[in-house]
Amino acid sequence: MSRRTLTFICQNCGSAFARWQGKCDGCGEWNTMAEEGDGSGVAGRPAGPGRAPRKGRRFALEPLTGEAHEAPRLPTGMAEFDRVTGGGLVRGSVLLLGGDPGIGKSTLLIQAAATLARAGHRAIYISGEEAVAQVRLRAERLGLGQAPVDLAAETSVEDILATLAEGKPPRLVVIDSIQTMWTDAVEAAPGTVTQVRGSAQALIRYAKRTGAAIILVGHVTKDGQIAGPRVVEHMVDAVLSFEGEGGHQFRILRAMKNRFGPTDEIGVFEMAGAGLREVANPSELFLSERGSGHDLGSPGTAVFAGIEGSRPVLVEIQALVAPTALGTPRRAVVGWDSSRLAMVLAVLEAHCGVRLAGHDVYLNVAGGLRISEPAADLAAAAALMSSLAQAPLPADAVYFGEVSLSGAVRPVAQAAARLKEAQKLGFARAVAPEAARSEAADPGLSLSTVGALSELVADIAARGQKSRKNAHSGRSEDG
Repeated sequence: MSRRTLTFICQNCGSAFARWQGKCDGCGEWNTMAEEGDGSGVAGRPAGPGRAPRKGRRFALEPLTGEAHEAPRLPTGMAEFDRVTGGGLVRGSVLLLGGDPGIGKSTLLIQAAATLARAGHRAIYISGEEAVAQVRLRAERLGLGQAPVDLAAETSVEDILATLAEGKPPRLVVIDSIQTMWTDAVEAAPGTVTQVRGSAQALIRYAKRTGAAIILVGHVTKDGQIAGPRVVEHMVDAVLSFEGEGGHQFRILRAMKNRFGPTDEIGVFEMAGAGLREVANPSELFLSERGSGHDLGSPGTAVFAGIEGSRPVLVEIQALVAPTALGTPRRAVVGWDSSRLAMVLAVLEAHCGVRLAGHDVYLNVAGGLRISEPAADLAAAAALMSSLAQAPLPADAVYFGEVSLSGAVRPVAQAAARLKEAQKLGFARAVAPEAARSEAADPGLSLSTVGALSELVADIAARGQKSRKNAHSGRSEDG
């Protein structure tokens, strides 16, 4: 009898090693090695001791030329969800949805399944973490108790596939979550890297064979990455991330990978008592507290006209620059890239003469939205200068533009859409790069163009001096 070989697999990244070691060389984590045997294959039962290897079968090859058909899509009925997926669920596609615990992944998917079921499609929700009664309670709380969704609480992949094969073929299958599934094809404990990979591949094969769309729910690690082997993200057709801050009611659905659609679209939801509510105009939501709050007209706030996918989004950027007695000043940022903030601060000091070495800098994107595009450089710089000079920016102005290392303000894409969204929400002026003037077709919006960041800094500094002068003269009159 041949000797059974052992492999030690990292449960964090999936790297395999011939012997146990305390630290994984792949990801650097400690104590993540698990012992697994040679029978832990992925594509079905592998050849093991006393079992002959399976012979390969022939399959037909097709020419590259031929009639191409666009993949048929099934709209879920939730406009924000369909926007992120590219217009709906593609037949036979597999999606992986990740998000922090309690963010609303199960709520989102039970709402999508109920909407499809009410439209006459068979939708199945299989939970490996909750009992059927618990899922029913959530559905009743959301007002979906009468939706014809088939429910089950099961973790065996073989039993799930056997059940799905009976009756009318489903159009949507939700697996919550993939980390709780296990298959007999591999010899490993449930939740291990090998089990997650094997279970995912078995479900993917079923989806491709039957045309059913499958959504897999994935847990995330403490740094926001989807837990388990990264190869699962390569196996599925789309990877979606459900994001949100615990202190905000906003939830952002973002596509990290999508074989059938764009990866820069976002869907915005609002968590309410009756579940997730779609937000058709995110700008109004992110700026809802600006009109009546104390932030309106106070130093350190600037409105950024951004683009998320094909949709313009207006969001407020807040900055606080305060003197510090520490040798190393603090640099804290929420909702923006910290490296981008460091670059803007360096440009302000090198090309604009702004000394920030003795100040703490705090930057926050209001509403819990995370901005990744460099067009926010100009708005961030304006908010920083406004706080430093104690000069309130115009409440009816928006800012966008990329700042280069030389201090020049570079043009950004889709300037016309940004300006149109700003005017629709009642803004009267915009500060943008020089190239945006050719795209400003509407004369109702006053456009101020800047070619260098020093021009904006000089304007805000002059505004601060004027504000302090008026305040000083007002105190003199009172005296």
